[in-house]
Amino acid sequence: MTDQPIAGPGGVEDDDAARPRFTDKRRIDPETGELRQPSAEEGQAAAEPADGAPAVDQDALAAAEALAAERLEDLKRLQAEYVNYRRRVERDRDVARENAIVDVAEALMSTLDDIELARQHGELEDGPFASIAEKLEATLARFGWERYGAPGEPFDPNVHEALMHQHSDDVTETTVVQVLQPGYRVNERIVRAARVAVADPPA
Repeated sequence: MTDQPIAGPGGVEDDDAARPRFTDKRRIDPETGELRQPSAEEGQAAAEPADGAPAVDQDALAAAEALAAERLEDLKRLQAEYVNYRRRVERDRDVARENAIVDVAEALMSTLDDIELARQHGELEDGPFASIAEKLEATLARFGWERYGAPGEPFDPNVHEALMHQHSDDVTETTVVQVLQPGYRVNERIVRAARVAVADPPA
């Protein structure tokens, strides 16, 4: 057993430094059951923020807004770049597709000329060769290929190549009177200009 005195009521004087202290922070009084009102010091401590807290919050908010605006601008720029990239890819794809069709049409140009000459001479009225020629032309037409040039249409230097000239009282403007070689185009692109003879009105 210890020789030290035990502090207690009626005993030796209590040692305040050694005794534990308890603070009752319960909001409800256990004896009366009523809500306790905070002391003036506690209320002031709860109502007043720490020194400099509002300034720190404003700085953080301003920094967050600046960062959000910067990220939004980056997003808009990336979206615009993506839209431009997609348009460029689609345009390049269309150009590559049209170039491929033009290459095929140029490779078949002599064959297409022979088919047109045979048609003009009445050799494609029936028979298996007529069917083959029609299928070939129909297949090319699905990809935008077209044969053009006909007597009577106005002369257009953008799509016609005049190989012969003559004067005629029957025309009021330079007019195609004979197609020497038909023209070919893919969509709006001229593969070969129609080679024609034209008639000019009287001077």
